[in-house]
Amino acid sequence: MPTSWKVGDLAKQTGLSIRTLHYYDEIGLVKPFHHTEVGHRLYTEADIVRLQQVVSLRQLGFSLAEIKECLENRNFQPISVLRKHIAKLNEQIKLQQNLSRLLESIYQKMEMEQVVSVNEFMQAIEVTKMVEDLFNKYYTPEQRQYLDQRKEELGESAIAKAQQDWQDLFAAVQAEMDKGTSPTDEKVISLAKRWQELIESFTGGNSGIRENLNNLVQSEYPTMQQQFGFPNSELFDYIAKAQAALNQN
Repeated sequence: MPTSWKVGDLAKQTGLSIRTLHYYDEIGLVKPFHHTEVGHRLYTEADIVRLQQVVSLRQLGFSLAEIKECLENRNFQPISVLRKHIAKLNEQIKLQQNLSRLLESIYQKMEMEQVVSVNEFMQAIEVTKMVEDLFNKYYTPEQRQYLDQRKEELGESAIAKAQQDWQDLFAAVQAEMDKGTSPTDEKVISLAKRWQELIESFTGGNSGIRENLNNLVQSEYPTMQQQFGFPNSELFDYIAKAQAALNQN
């Protein structure tokens, strides 16, 4: 494993955008002090530790200004961030499990033509709204309005097809990974291209929404995995290597 990383390599390995890393540097949040002879940023292990703390604090809802103030506090304890992050993830997992149980109970009763109480429907609405709030947290009101417009433009049938396309793509990538196909193989690179096309279709080419989508997936991965059937993290690492090869072509 290298002891230092260029910004592009770090972006590929973490899923953060180069733009985000540059911005963190610009505001002094994660500012690498080492550079190559030609002036490229070099991130050390200490920088990555700090970056992980930033990501965790962001996931906990801290603003960038609050994170900077927190990290510059001499009494700051990094282990406390991990403890809080783990607690929040466990809370999100529990929330998803509760929603799954509620909907499964309602489904079984309706299938057996049994009466479903109003209270059960109310609980389902409440928990669904809490899950929805996870999504809204990562987008500005303008971006949410834009995504709502995109949804209207595409229509329900196109959205359902896109969801199926994602599941088919996950399965295709997993199959190649299971076979031991190199991520630089043309077949996998073709799948990486399709991956990018589906993201572009969702975001409409909006770079801000794409960046926030990356932040959402990274910060809420356990929830996204349960709610939307996201594959394991190894698959994301595999397709990221294929995307790097695609971008070099």
